[in-house]
Amino acid sequence: MVRQAPLGKWPAARDIAGMHSLPVFVKLAGRPVVLIGEGEAAAAKRRLLERAGARIVGADDAAALAIVALDDESDAAAAVARLRARGLLVNAVDRPALSDFTLPAIVDRDPVLIAIGTGGASAGLAKALRQRIETILPAGLGRLALRLAAARTAIRSRWPDAPARRRAIDAGLEAGGTIDPLRAGTEEAVDAWLTGEEVVAPSRLVRIRLRSDDPDDLSLREARWLGAADHLYHRPGIPDGILVRARADASRIPCPTAPDAPSPGLSIDLDWEVR
Repeated sequence: MVRQAPLGKWPAARDIAGMHSLPVFVKLAGRPVVLIGEGEAAAAKRRLLERAGARIVGADDAAALAIVALDDESDAAAAVARLRARGLLVNAVDRPALSDFTLPAIVDRDPVLIAIGTGGASAGLAKALRQRIETILPAGLGRLALRLAAARTAIRSRWPDAPARRRAIDAGLEAGGTIDPLRAGTEEAVDAWLTGEEVVAPSRLVRIRLRSDDPDDLSLREARWLGAADHLYHRPGIPDGILVRARADASRIPCPTAPDAPSPGLSIDLDWEVR
């Protein structure tokens, strides 16, 4: 019998160098997905798949993904084994140890989707986070995304240099910016942002001195700086748990000291306070 890890056996967050899963958004419109099971759990997954436009098929049909919603543990394990033997990726409802992928709690502001997952640790926690995030996201957030998509050519024309374009977009979308995504009605301000006076923060170098190797010890301001940085100059040996707090496309430069003149945009000099 396959059992979930008992309470207390999940690894501590600070001990994990990477993500437990890679979040992806899969386009399922018109594509077959196997669904096995009856009852409330299967009905909930059916509704979710139908919202995504999937074509729900039986256990013996061709597909790439499958969801197993069976109450009996041994029946679920057997179904998962049969599907995996055919090369399918499988989700076993409420059984993360049997699952190749999990289904997140979803905040839907079409086309903006926010997925919240815990790797199967706690669906209740994911639900609680979704409910809180729902309260802070304006109803027009999806329309803002569509306006920005429609303005893509105009944005590239206004800022042909890619780094300058990214900094201009960041400035527009930051808290209090012209198109701040958390302020209601900013979907109507895209044209004004495009034609208005450009406001881009000057290039600067910010020094962060780490007090420990625990990313939870970063202050809120330090975490925001890391999330916005264009360039990250850091000492060798800085833990991955700290470095992953920076944007994925920020350049990372291990070096003994940061340069005297900062590169364009926001640069971070990351070192130990006392080591």
